[in-house]
Amino acid sequence: MPHHRSSTAHVTYRDEAAALDARILEIIGQDEGAAWDVDALACDLFAHQIRYNAPYGAYAKTKGYDGDHLPTRAVDIPAVPAAAFKAATLATFDVATAAQWFETSGTTQRASGRHYLETTDLYCASLLAGFDRALLADGARLRYLLLVPDPRERPHSSLGFMMARVSESRGAGPTGWYLHDDALDVDAFIGDCVQACADGTPVCIAATAFAFVALLDALAGRELRFVLPAGSRIMETGGFKGRTRVVEREDLYAAIADRLGLAESAIVAEYGMTELCSQYYDSHASRTAARRVKVAPPWLQPIVVDPDGNACAPGVVGAIRHIDCANRSSVVAIETEDLGYASADGLVLLGREAAAELRGCSLDAEDLARR
Repeated sequence: MPHHRSSTAHVTYRDEAAALDARILEIIGQDEGAAWDVDALACDLFAHQIRYNAPYGAYAKTKGYDGDHLPTRAVDIPAVPAAAFKAATLATFDVATAAQWFETSGTTQRASGRHYLETTDLYCASLLAGFDRALLADGARLRYLLLVPDPRERPHSSLGFMMARVSESRGAGPTGWYLHDDALDVDAFIGDCVQACADGTPVCIAATAFAFVALLDALAGRELRFVLPAGSRIMETGGFKGRTRVVEREDLYAAIADRLGLAESAIVAEYGMTELCSQYYDSHASRTAARRVKVAPPWLQPIVVDPDGNACAPGVVGAIRHIDCANRSSVVAIETEDLGYASADGLVLLGREAAAELRGCSLDAEDLARR
């Protein structure tokens, strides 16, 4: 329920933003398992955003919230649909001064959108801390072989930006980029993979699911197999959206393991969105289980909701709402068309409901665009 919050001494936007950034960075830097109040921070972020993000503030009023009446629980924060980033400029600052912006995916029916970042500090801190927990818990220094957009060619790809920061901060040896204008440079990948195997240098290969399918097809066509050096690992980022060919994840992972010579447990799926500054990954325990479970860092909280927007009980399938406290300069609560359910161990992702748009997504996006 909303509560009344009394007025406080005036502070500037810059002071308020800096104080929130410091709180978020402190949480990101804490050891895993440290206790903190996600509701308090998320609600403070919401209050900040509806003051300075005009479309979000107007939208919040339609849900009964304003500067005097605010939620006290993260689950009650009004979430915008991810499609809203295509319909409105959702930022707390003048986007002409943005440190970076990322382009959301578009289709023939709907244009792409933009997620503007006032600073890249929160984004970089969040992505590195999440990646460290999920893929570098052993502190490994790896060579990165990347089948994702090269940020020198596509500077507004969030995936390319992410992997450039990871490889620069955590890598050993030259980074390989093999995806250019959506074409895979198979020869360059093979050459670098052969060299890494000869040197015994463990690698991290990161790619979308569709890029892995293209790579596996090319390797099979050349009758090539590798046995990657011990300690190598894979990051698979999803990505069959808009493609005519889809391969079941179990079949894909079996083929990757067979063709590249590593265990399926060395393959880690990442789940992220351009509209979020933080990412989910397969839990360590579920990498050898029949069903993989996604876990989030402490500053990212998934909430599975029913068609009325109420939180679902564990095991009940619903739409996934994300509370991302690293999204300080945009929107803290985002709802997607992805379906899943909460389990005792994390989030089980089921994918997008076929041929259906979830409750309110189109209408809410249109409402935001008019504000």
